[in-house]
Amino acid sequence: MEDQPEFLEKQYLGRDYLRISVRLVLALFCFAAYFITEERERDGNLFLVAGCGILVVSFIMMFLLHYRTTVKTKSVIIDGSWTTKLVKIDLNSIVKIERKPYSTYLISNPVYNLHRKGKIYFYAGGKEAIWLTDRDGLQYIIGTQMPAEFEQAIKKAIKI
Repeated sequence: MEDQPEFLEKQYLGRDYLRISVRLVLALFCFAAYFITEERERDGNLFLVAGCGILVVSFIMMFLLHYRTTVKTKSVIIDGSWTTKLVKIDLNSIVKIERKPYSTYLISNPVYNLHRKGKIYFYAGGKEAIWLTDRDGLQYIIGTQMPAEFEQAIKKAIKI
């Protein structure tokens, strides 16, 4: 029998509230433009199709898994969807664990395994992130919806 993970979190692409509201406002704009347009046969139908398309895509994105974060004994496993590679972070090499805000920006783009300036980013949603620093000085920045539980699971896995 496989051992149970100490922490499991699934991050979905379309469940960020700010992005949902932007898509809904854009769809409402399309529907309002459809009803305002006088010549609906020619131009207005395009607005109706665009508004419905935005709503359908938004609904589908709510169920698209961006990545899964799992903390098992002595490792953090980040598994993305489709063609992404599995990332396994060995907790034996981690020297520093911090819980900080992911970004100072209001809107952050979802990323998976983005290497930039000695940091590796994983983000789908949430305001806070866990910053892991290894012996080589490489930082892993993992965005999470449950920062306290994730931090506790990592600390518990390191002590085992």
